[in-house]
This record gives sequence, structure tokens and C-alpha cells, in this order.
Amino acid sequence: MNSQARIGIVTVTYNSGRVLEGFLSSLTSQTYEDFLIYAVDNASQDDTLAQLGAWGDARLRVIPNLVNVGFAEGSNQGTRAALADGCDHVLYLNNDVEFDPETFAILEAELDALSCDILAPKILYEDRVHIWSAGGTFNVLKGYLGGHTGDGEIDHGQHETPVRIKNAPGCCLLARKTVFYKIGLLDNKYFVYHEDADFLFRAWRAGLTMFYTPRARIFHKVSSLTGGAASPFSIRFNTRGHVYFMLKNLGVLRCLMYLPALQLRMLIKVLLRSISWNEFVIRQRAFLEGIAVWASQDTSSSSE
Repeated sequence: MNSQARIGIVTVTYNSGRVLEGFLSSLTSQTYEDFLIYAVDNASQDDTLAQLGAWGDARLRVIPNLVNVGFAEGSNQGTRAALADGCDHVLYLNNDVEFDPETFAILEAELDALSCDILAPKILYEDRVHIWSAGGTFNVLKGYLGGHTGDGEIDHGQHETPVRIKNAPGCCLLARKTVFYKIGLLDNKYFVYHEDADFLFRAWRAGLTMFYTPRARIFHKVSSLTGGAASPFSIRFNTRGHVYFMLKNLGVLRCLMYLPALQLRMLIKVLLRSISWNEFVIRQRAFLEGIAVWASQDTSSSSE
């Protein structure tokens, strides 16, 4: 392990007060101490900033925004600050997670041992029994929709081998600083959701190496700050983000197949009543939003 590597931890807060205690406690307990924490706050209205201010760790840098600039741009603000401060690695870390005292030390050791550019840990649900992610993939048939390996499985050691992967959730990703110089930052047009898939898809196409390691574990309070996967907010930004992702990364010609297929799947779901009419309407509006986001993009600057 490169014991001299400094980690810049980037976390974006937005009314995160109810989850911060466990997150800050996990940070305090780390045996690997050479890190700085960049907490980018997106205009929280709760006690998030008060809790951060009371934490009292000299390694903390709070970057307050007057408005909610989105998760992607907030992460970019933290990344720019970490790189400007000379951090060797950047760790994207949600604040609705908790982790063991050896987590940072293990991640650093594995980054070197596996000789990779980006590293993802095993992520368990809050119950610490069920797997949320043991790495991930892109589903070609669904327009390269990102998926999690092992999601919902009881963890009984079936994913205990480090493997090279193409995708993983962005709630915990360790990247060398060179990654950002090669492929840029997150695309802030996503606002939230799919920005991680886009980032890793670009890394994959650029030939960068990404690994999953089971030796580091994160415990994630999934969707605790966005109302759950079935909330109108999550449905809207997941649909919008996927449409934009396809148009941006796959091109218009391939999307002449993928976009009608997505519409067909939504229609079948509402006819079979696996989604409600209200959800169908939200998805349809978000579908058009995704096209509008793509149409307005400036590809020369969206991920710099």
C-alpha cells in the first residue's frame, strides 16, 4: 500500500441530518488517517450544516451552495477542490452509508494490489445481510442500463473474489487522480442518477481498469434521502437520465432501436398494471425531458 497517498473524500449533502451521525462516526474511526473530507452542501434546510460544523475535525472542508446544483455538479465541486489540494486519490462516498474502521486502509491496499484505476467495494443493505452491489454490469439489451451484481442476495460468501468490472454504483468509488485528467469529471446535466454510470462507461471506453473487491464493505441506507426508488423524484430522474445516457453515449442511430423499445416496455408495464397510470405519466414526461437534455448538451464542456 502507498501509505503516502492522500485521499480526497467527496460527499454531497442535501438535508442529510438524519444519516450524518453514522457517517461521521465511521469517518472518525478510520485507521487510515491521511484524508481530507469535502462536504458539498446543496442548500440543506435541516441541521446538516450545524452537524458538520460541530464535528470538529480539521480535515473537513465544507463547500456550501446557496441553491441545489445537483449531485453531479456538487461532486464535481468537491473533486476540483480535492485535486487542487493535491489529493492523490478521490473517494466518492455517499453520506447515507456506514463502514468499518479498516475500510479506507483496505481500499488503498486493494487499489495498488489490483493495479487498477478505479475500485468499488462490496455494498450491503443497511441490514448488513443482503447484498446491494458486488460490482456491476451494463445491460446491452436495455440500452446499456446499469445493473448491480448480486442485488438482493443474502451474503454468504458467493462474491468473495476480486473481479474486473465495467460498472458499479457511485455511492463508493475510489479513483486515482489521473482518471479525471483522462476522462473529465461527472456530467452535471444528469443532476442526479446515471451520472455514475456515464462516468464509468466513459472510463471503460477509454480503456481504464476497474475492479470490484469484497475485502472492503459499505453499508448503505439505500434511497433514504430521495424518498425511495418508487418515489416520483426517483422515477423521474432515473428515466430522464437513462434516456440522456443512451442518446449521449450510443448515438442517434442506435437509439432509433433503444428508445422505442423503452417506450414499449413502459406501455407493457402499465397495461399489465405493474406500474400505475400516474407512474407511466411521470415516465413519459421524463422521457421527453431526457431528449431535451441531450438536445441542449454542449459535449465540449459537459464533463470537464
